[in-house]
Amino acid sequence: MEVERVQAIASRSNNLGIIPPEFIRSEHEQPGITTFNGPVPELPVIDLANPDQNQLTREMVEASSEWGIFQLVNHGIPEEVVKEMQRVGKEFFELAPQDEKEKIAKKPGMKEGYGTKLHREPEGKKTWVDFLYHNIWPQQILDYSVWPQSPPEYRKAHEEYSKYLVPLVHRLFEHLSIGLGLEKNVLKEASGGENQKFLLKINYYPPCPRPDLALGVAAHSDMSTLTLLVPNEVQGLQVLQDNHWVDAKYIPNAIIVHIGDQFEILSNGKYKSVWHRSTVNKDQTRMSWPVFCEPPEDLVIGPLPQLVSNENPAKYKTKKFKDYEYCKLNKIPQ
Repeated sequence: MEVERVQAIASRSNNLGIIPPEFIRSEHEQPGITTFNGPVPELPVIDLANPDQNQLTREMVEASSEWGIFQLVNHGIPEEVVKEMQRVGKEFFELAPQDEKEKIAKKPGMKEGYGTKLHREPEGKKTWVDFLYHNIWPQQILDYSVWPQSPPEYRKAHEEYSKYLVPLVHRLFEHLSIGLGLEKNVLKEASGGENQKFLLKINYYPPCPRPDLALGVAAHSDMSTLTLLVPNEVQGLQVLQDNHWVDAKYIPNAIIVHIGDQFEILSNGKYKSVWHRSTVNKDQTRMSWPVFCEPPEDLVIGPLPQLVSNENPAKYKTKKFKDYEYCKLNKIPQ
């Protein structure tokens, strides 16, 4: 069955000024109704160039405990490396012929590939997004058959980005591990060590004539340990804070760090997996490049024994990551 991509639907919808009914969210989800417009605190911003490492750790712990998300500046990934990754991703979606995109279409049961969210949500709604998934690390698991061939610089751009991203992630793991009162390597090892997977997703949200009614991605938390996201300049990420949907202000050259479900579990609830969603724009294309840091599928994840006691019992079940993932994707209670 041929799937109609959101890019094509958007092109037609923008000419008509309306969107198909399956994209219109219920009133309790519509951004036009549910976005909080009052005065709100901004997402924490953490400067990784701060020479005071203890203060850096304290700031990350506070942001991860209270928000589950923070913006990272002076993170060490060169601006030109990020810009090149964004350029090749944008060119794939906007310039590659559709038949080239379909050659790497996501197959049923597979994580990697190009696609559109196929399964409807419980209310039968769809999201205003096309996407591309593929692993970017470690080297031995990469399947280049699901990477775009066009533009030709695509592979080099992502290999260069990975070179900087991987050590940055490990540095964040160290701070967050120390922040739990543990040795710096504990969270990394408990997440799979060097076998942890880095799964890239490129989200492409075309212009939408009714951004007040639609969502690019519905409210969710990530299954990852950490997610590191690069946005383009078009506003769209929203975070649930104090039961209000608040905009994550765009900061040029920042990377947005999300605490994922696995870190909430490992920390026994000290760190909070952030509930977030994506809105869309009437006139501009929004894009984002999250990388999900995921444990190997057979790794058993549960609250770290060092953080569990009679006074602070385990708040989460211990299970293989693949079992957690299956339950979450199929909306089965954990």
